[in-house]
Amino acid sequence: MTRWLTIPDAARRLGVKPQTVYAYISRGMLVSQRQPGGRTSVVEASAVEQLARRGRPGRRSSSSGGLDVPVASAVTYVDGERLYYRGRDAVELADTEPFEAVAGLLWDASPEPWPWPAPPLALERARTAAAQLPPSAHLADRLRVIAAVVGPCDPLRFDLRPEAVVGAGRSLLAVMVDGLPMVARSVPAPSLAGRLWARLSARRASRAGLASLNACLVLMADHELAASTLAARVAASTRADPYAVVTAGLGAIAGPLHGSASAAVHELLTGAAASGPTEALSRVVRAQGRVPGLGQPLYPNGDPRGRALLERLRAGGVDAGRLEVVDALLKAIEERSSVAPNCDFGLAAFAFCWGMPADAGEAIFAIARTAGWLAHALEEYGEEPLRFRPRAIYAGRAPTTRSSSSRREEAVISATARSNTSRLASDGAR
Repeated sequence: MTRWLTIPDAARRLGVKPQTVYAYISRGMLVSQRQPGGRTSVVEASAVEQLARRGRPGRRSSSSGGLDVPVASAVTYVDGERLYYRGRDAVELADTEPFEAVAGLLWDASPEPWPWPAPPLALERARTAAAQLPPSAHLADRLRVIAAVVGPCDPLRFDLRPEAVVGAGRSLLAVMVDGLPMVARSVPAPSLAGRLWARLSARRASRAGLASLNACLVLMADHELAASTLAARVAASTRADPYAVVTAGLGAIAGPLHGSASAAVHELLTGAAASGPTEALSRVVRAQGRVPGLGQPLYPNGDPRGRALLERLRAGGVDAGRLEVVDALLKAIEERSSVAPNCDFGLAAFAFCWGMPADAGEAIFAIARTAGWLAHALEEYGEEPLRFRPRAIYAGRAPTTRSSSSRREEAVISATARSNTSRLASDGAR
């Protein structure tokens, strides 16, 4: 079945403006057709991918040496309404598949029996290293330490064959989960979602709770070329090993505008529970100038991930009082804004309703996105190495050089000094 892209989607894939896509069409490089019953044009997705792989014409700059790199990927597709992993609807996968199976799908790997065991030596050293952090350290801080420790424990980490990278990914994910401190009395299930639950909540895991956590992991696993994914691909282009690729991604999500964005929403929900939604919104807008957890530019009609996670909360099992807080806050937001909640809001609402800490959302995001980073690394290992080398536009002080007469004077002084030194050494020798 032929897949089509809208002009804006094709422009994003190629990294150009929509006007440039129309130029490609006029030059015969792409063929367009009208959508049935609409005024917008579409182009065949496979032709866009071929153009992206060849490299866009006229993008290499002979004057600056810079190169604008197109990134073609078969991992994830966003059509403005839905999110797809290798052609399969991510929301549907979240309802039907365990996270381990979705990770394998992203890696384009053969199914692997689970549970995935954590290598004993790597797990022991990861726990020892993470235990040195202060109690105030966030869960994501511990994950960064764990990922940094696990790599050197694998003597074959520089084996970049796909099967080796997939094996490293399974081991790393297992250690990342099992390396976090336990807060529950027992592990409810051997799946990664079950093992992670025991590190995030002291509450007994219900079937609905585990299904919701698994859905969080699936829906956060990848999202095209987000900032952290680009960082991971840049690392992979240098042929960094899989553990270093994940470390690069973990560094990028440390910012409050990416992986840890759900913590601000969790704080907002906690404030709404204490003083009511209106007062909580007033405080956060006064402090930040905006309401966190709203809007996603790739989804004009609302983030399907956020919508799916919020719907799961109403499936039962959560604290009824906390769910009322979420609904009251959403109602207060809807009265003032038409912007829909995004995945950060959904993650925070999940953690809040199940009694998890504020940084639980960031930990879920980091573990889930590890699967996506490695999927993109697998693609990048097959590309030309070191292809990401943009040039900076210099905006500093104008360079200065000494005059030719000054350089001649310095040369004469230097020659005289060398001559005097040589003569004194000769006198001393005599």
